[in-house]
Amino acid sequence: MRIGFDGKRAVQNYTGLGNYSRYILEILSKYYPKNEYYIFAPKQQKNKRLERLLEEHSCLSMIWPHSILGKAFPSLWRSLGTHKLKISKIDLYHGLSNELPMNIRKSGIPTIVTIHDLIFLRYPDCYPFFDRKIYSYKFHKACVNSDHIIAVSECTKKDIIDYYNIPEDKISVIYQGCDESFTLPATDERKVGVQMKYHLPNRYILNVGRIEKRKNTLLIVKSMEKLPKDIHLVLVGQNTEYTKEIEKYIQTKGLQKRVTILNNVPFADLPAIYQQAELFVYPSIYEGFGIPIIEALNSRIPVIAAANSCLEEAGGPSSIYVDANDVEALTTSIIQILYSPNLRKQMIESGIDYAERFSEKLQAEKLIKLYQEISHQ
Repeated sequence: MRIGFDGKRAVQNYTGLGNYSRYILEILSKYYPKNEYYIFAPKQQKNKRLERLLEEHSCLSMIWPHSILGKAFPSLWRSLGTHKLKISKIDLYHGLSNELPMNIRKSGIPTIVTIHDLIFLRYPDCYPFFDRKIYSYKFHKACVNSDHIIAVSECTKKDIIDYYNIPEDKISVIYQGCDESFTLPATDERKVGVQMKYHLPNRYILNVGRIEKRKNTLLIVKSMEKLPKDIHLVLVGQNTEYTKEIEKYIQTKGLQKRVTILNNVPFADLPAIYQQAELFVYPSIYEGFGIPIIEALNSRIPVIAAANSCLEEAGGPSSIYVDANDVEALTTSIIQILYSPNLRKQMIESGIDYAERFSEKLQAEKLIKLYQEISHQ
């Protein structure tokens, strides 16, 4: 098969949608190298992780704008230039990040779009007005125009049905796994190097992800007041205005020496940071899925997450779930894990087993099967 992909995020984003895009390209190239994969990106930009994939897999090819008009208006090239898809003679096009070219139906090429979440509809206060309007138009149009939709979780699938009135049989849930590096134990030398580089404490709780309000990071900081003084908290993620609120709380409560906030951490350092943590806490109010939880399970650390959300899909029955507003419940659960070796051991072992359902091979098989079905309709 000749399969085309929207490569904007694979090139321009280093987290989130970029990780997902590169993950899909990597697992398909790894397990189904006889296919030809064309990555359509509107703008040339250096990205070491994508460049590594291109070097390792000859079945991957980049398609950039070559005309003066395409280079001058990359957004139009991405949104309207379906002629580039026809020229490449692809059998199917997969929009990896909630969008499809606006005139894709005119091309006659079968299409699939991945919808990651509809947070902007469920929690509109977290997004500026114009961003909500743009997302709503693009996401809805992509869902309607596509031949099939991939939802990254059952929770996202339900939202697509509820908000956009899309038939259930038009949506398949295919999970995203995590990078293979999280499944491989870091060497002692690597761990020591990372610990020294970031001045990591000996015992710490970890949270990874953009530090924004819906992630509910302040809940973990509040629990620190009630935890033993030798327990620290390490937050890894991009700062937002919400970070200032957290920093103010830290100063007010005198927690400066017990809470560390790390920004711009290279992806390669993350596995060693995960693997030295006592446990992982992810109290996000809403997610499309929750990849950091999968990273934690594969890193062999216990997980506590927010209840009544898609995070239970990611964490499975071995993880502990608490109300997103209940500091006492979170604190009690943290102490329970920290001082119960048998519980910790059981959570780690069960978590590793559960994480198998997100294996690269399984997700690649599901994708190829769906591609074949849709391209032959």
